[in-house]
Amino acid sequence: MSDALQFKTTESPSATRAAPSHRRVAVLGGVYSNYLALEEAIKDARRRNVEAIYCLGDLGAFGPHPDRVFPILIDNDVQVVRGNYDDSIGRGLPDCQCGYTDPRDNHFAAVSYRYTYQQTNERWRPWLAGLPTELRMKIGESRVLLCHGSPRKTNEFLWESTTSTQFLERLCRDHDADVILATHTGIKWRRDLDDDRLFVNVGVLGRPENDGRTNVWYAILEAPSHRTTNEYKHLATESAKRQSATSFANNANDVPQPTERGSHEVLKHGTDKYAVSQPAKGIHVEFVPVSYDHERLAAEMRSEGLPSEFADTILSGHWTTCLEILPGKERRRGRF
Repeated sequence: MSDALQFKTTESPSATRAAPSHRRVAVLGGVYSNYLALEEAIKDARRRNVEAIYCLGDLGAFGPHPDRVFPILIDNDVQVVRGNYDDSIGRGLPDCQCGYTDPRDNHFAAVSYRYTYQQTNERWRPWLAGLPTELRMKIGESRVLLCHGSPRKTNEFLWESTTSTQFLERLCRDHDADVILATHTGIKWRRDLDDDRLFVNVGVLGRPENDGRTNVWYAILEAPSHRTTNEYKHLATESAKRQSATSFANNANDVPQPTERGSHEVLKHGTDKYAVSQPAKGIHVEFVPVSYDHERLAAEMRSEGLPSEFADTILSGHWTTCLEILPGKERRRGRF
């Protein structure tokens, strides 16, 4: 592992600006060159009347045509955090700083990075290198920190099954945040913390979640409002209906149903949460499924000479690479 893999976040230009304040925002995770899912997610977020859209970095990797991603973000005024991939491409580093340790994982990471580097026009590299390593905003009264892996290290993997609540609470205290939003792992999750604080991994747009489904995910966060719990439940139910009409259309019995868990309103399908209300200072968090033309993306990956394993993941919903970094609980969700 190169020394570059251990790089930490530094103070970003946003640190000197007043944090914007929002009531309702969309937050996108790693794009991984999946410009088709990115377009669909932005259109979906606009339909849901968000005030702003943020992206937590790793714009390239894995997929085809990385240069198609950047104009979409800029044209739609998406505020972007610099991920490890963006840092590497922007600064011309020899690897992606992904944080893998297994030889097979690193082999596919090297193949992906070489393709992405060669296919990223040089004119985009200063833009990538200049992206901030973190952004801050307010949602209602909550101070929100947006980062890629964690506030302390851009390529840190924070998995739901192995990350302690105490550690997350310390991150919030050390970094003056009520809410921390991150990505990097490729799998969405959230946890309520003491003192009305919250951690959310918003998921990624770049590839499925290793659960056998082809859709990808992003998150919407909303400040407390006049909406009642029943209204939030209605929103969650409508979200589940939209998804069940596409991804689950082949199994009429496989439709998410509302359930209660503690003080949360949860819509579940297996282990997936379609929407969750209640957390830090009343912030409502919804994980939103995104369907897109995944068959087209897989065909383009193949035509670009990317590994067949990458296209297989897009078509099957199961990870075929980057498996050794997964903790046991997360890995058991997949086929391999």
